[in-house]
Amino acid sequence: MAEHAAHPAYPVGLRLSGRRVVVIGGGQVAQRRLPALIAAGADIVLVSPSATPSVEAMAEAGEIRWIKRAYADGDLADTWYALVATSDAEANNAASAEAERTRTWCVRSDDAGAATAWTPATGRSEGVTVAVLTTEVSGRDPRRSAALRDAIVEGLRDGTLAAPHHRTRTPGVALVGGGPGDPDLITVRGRRLLAEADVVIADRLGPRDLLDELPPHVEVIDAAKIPYGRYMAQEAINNALIEHAKAGKAVVRLKGGDPFVFGRGMEEAQALAEAGIACTVVPGISSSISVPGAAGIPVTHRGVAHEFTVVSGHVAPDDERSLVDWPSLAKLRGTLVVLMGVDKIGAIAQTLVAHGKAPETPVALVQEGTTASQRRVDATLGTVAETARAADVRPPAVIVIGDVVTVGTK
Repeated sequence: MAEHAAHPAYPVGLRLSGRRVVVIGGGQVAQRRLPALIAAGADIVLVSPSATPSVEAMAEAGEIRWIKRAYADGDLADTWYALVATSDAEANNAASAEAERTRTWCVRSDDAGAATAWTPATGRSEGVTVAVLTTEVSGRDPRRSAALRDAIVEGLRDGTLAAPHHRTRTPGVALVGGGPGDPDLITVRGRRLLAEADVVIADRLGPRDLLDELPPHVEVIDAAKIPYGRYMAQEAINNALIEHAKAGKAVVRLKGGDPFVFGRGMEEAQALAEAGIACTVVPGISSSISVPGAAGIPVTHRGVAHEFTVVSGHVAPDDERSLVDWPSLAKLRGTLVVLMGVDKIGAIAQTLVAHGKAPETPVALVQEGTTASQRRVDATLGTVAETARAADVRPPAVIVIGDVVTVGTK
C-alpha cells in the first residue's frame, strides 16, 4: 500500500440506489453507517453472526437482508461497495483481500490504511450533502473532519454561511413559526429561510433578535404597522404577502410560536392559494408547551396529568363570540393551558370554579417565556385574579392551570 499512500484520496459521490452493498459486522460501526446506506437506496446485505438491537430492527423492518454467520470467501461477489467492520482481524483481512481481487471499493473500520475507500464525515442541509474528508493517510483526523462538517452544516442551516443561488428561485411565501421568543428555538429550516428571504413580514411576538442578523438588503416589515386603509388588519397583511410575492420576492411571514396555533396562519395560506402564490408552512415550537417547560412545568406528568388542553383566552367566557366549552373544561382532570388570557384570567378562573374546578387548583402565569425577561407568578384559581393584578403580569404570558404546576416544587 506504500505506493498508494503517497497520493491523496480522490473524493467522489457514489450512487448506490438498487446496487448491492455488503456490510460485514453488525456492531456499533454498522449501526452508525447503515442508515445513510439505507437512505441512499442501496441493496444491503449484512453478514454477521450477531447484531446490535438497532441493526436487528433494521433487518426485521426489511431495510436490510441479514445473513447470520461470519464472513466467508465469495460474500463480496457482484458487490459495488463493502464496509468491513468486525472485531476479527483475520476476517477483516480476508474480506479486504477479496474486495481487492473483485475490484470492490472497500471501507475498513479497523485499518484505514489498508482500505480502498474512506467514509467522510457527512451532514445534510436542504438538498446539499457536506462531506469532509482528510485526503492523506498520515494526516487522518476523524474528529477534526467531524468538527469541520458540523461547522459547515450549522452555518448552512442558520444562514451564517450562505452562497447566492445561481439558478432561478421560485418566488413565494414561507409561513415560518418562530417559536416562543428565544431566537435559538426557531427551527433549522425556519432560520435558513430567513437567511434567504428578500422580504420579512414579522409579528411582534416573533423572535425579534433574529431580525438584526439579516443582511442590509432584506426588507423587514412590522406587521402591526402595515397601513390598513379600507382593509382589516389581516386582509392588509394578506395583501402585503401577495404583493411582494408577485413582485418576484422570496417572502417570509415570521410568526410567534406555530403558524397554526392561534396564529391565523391558515387564513394567510388560503389567501395565498387563492392568489396562486406558492406557500411553504414551517411549523414552530408552540409557546403552549415550550414556555411551561422553560419555567419548569411539564404539561403532562405520570400519575398527575394524562392530558393537556390548549385554549385561547382572548375572548371572555361569557362573551357570545367564545367558542370554548368552559363548563366541560372545568370537569377535565388534566392540564389546561391558556394563551392570550392575561386580561381575562379573573373571569376564566371564576367560570372554572363555578363549574366545579377546585379553587385550590394551582395556577402559574409565565410572562415572556424563554426570553431573558421571563418570570413566573404562582397562584390558585381562587387567588389568581388578584395575584396577577398585584404582580402586574402583562402579555405575552402563558397560563398553566392544574396540578402539574407544583410538580417541580415538591
